[in-house]
Amino acid sequence: MKEKFDSIRFYHPEEVNPAIRFIMRHPMMKLLLHYSLPNISDEEIQQIVSDIHSIGDFQKAIIYPSIKNVLKASSDGFTISGAENLNKKESYLFISNHRDILLDTCLLNFALLEKGLNLTASVIGDNLVQRDLYLILAKLNRNFFVKRNAPLRELLENSKLLSEYIFQLLTSEHRSVWIAQREGRAKDGNDFTQVGVLKMISMFDEQSKPCQYFKKLKVVPVSISYELDPTDKLKVERMCANHLNQDKHKNEDFLNIMTGVSGQKKRIHLHFGKMEEEIYTDIENSVSNSNKQIQKLAEVLTKKIVEGYQLWPSNYIAADLLKNSTLYSKYYTENEKQFFIKRMNLSIVKNNNCMNQALLEMYANPVFNKQNL
Repeated sequence: MKEKFDSIRFYHPEEVNPAIRFIMRHPMMKLLLHYSLPNISDEEIQQIVSDIHSIGDFQKAIIYPSIKNVLKASSDGFTISGAENLNKKESYLFISNHRDILLDTCLLNFALLEKGLNLTASVIGDNLVQRDLYLILAKLNRNFFVKRNAPLRELLENSKLLSEYIFQLLTSEHRSVWIAQREGRAKDGNDFTQVGVLKMISMFDEQSKPCQYFKKLKVVPVSISYELDPTDKLKVERMCANHLNQDKHKNEDFLNIMTGVSGQKKRIHLHFGKMEEEIYTDIENSVSNSNKQIQKLAEVLTKKIVEGYQLWPSNYIAADLLKNSTLYSKYYTENEKQFFIKRMNLSIVKNNNCMNQALLEMYANPVFNKQNL
């Protein structure tokens, strides 16, 4: 029987094993499994696959070891803060900055699994799942879908459905949900919360004031920061291409995903922030209009996410290079500065001022945003 959320939902438990058996025929899936589970035979992999009967099984058997290997091979460590404020018995709406197509949500769930907390379902754009393999892997990772580039009426209906599904997951199924604070990644390093994202989330309950509704959803601001962004070159190429009105090529998202996974990230930090009760009370007392409440909530979430962002030597170096100053030199060494400059020179096309400026701004803007809080 067709269900209400079939067009956007992830897999039910009984659908998981047939789905993973189906994609096991794909060469890329075999490579993923051998990367996740090195030094084991094909027969052992087949046994592991046969024992997967839920998304939780898949994440623990395949995704969790994959992320451990990614961190070991391409980072200098992953740290977490703020998790002590989360309750193992609660579900939360994690509203997060967005830097990497795949890793942001994978690392969040890795952190939650490490801390014994409720794993998330995650909202992603349907533009990322145009091929069968990507769609199946997304559903196996408890992703559900927001439509991109559809007619206005269809986008509106999808938004209403998405809002209801988020509410059901959080309240009826006690499943935490991750959603990015904005559409698309912050390619310029500016982590701001789009009012439209919050309006979409609140569509299901138009009777309640936004502050009442979001308080009920238990919002947690999340900040994730990478010391080095392995996709920085790809991001600045895209920003410069946008200035020239150049369209994305068909494999651009896939290239970003693979570069993000395999490229060097150095240190990574994820912070769970807090939305204190008085925040909602203060907004309600200051404005009664629903649109203005959502605007205020967006501003608070932006502030919380920027506050929680971990600044690295790369951020301070870029800020000084951009301003031709030594204002932040106490936060980095000369060796770190020379390494960053060498890496930047390898990342950008020589004498390309657009890319040079965009790359420095990407790393420097988090410093300036913290200054302006």
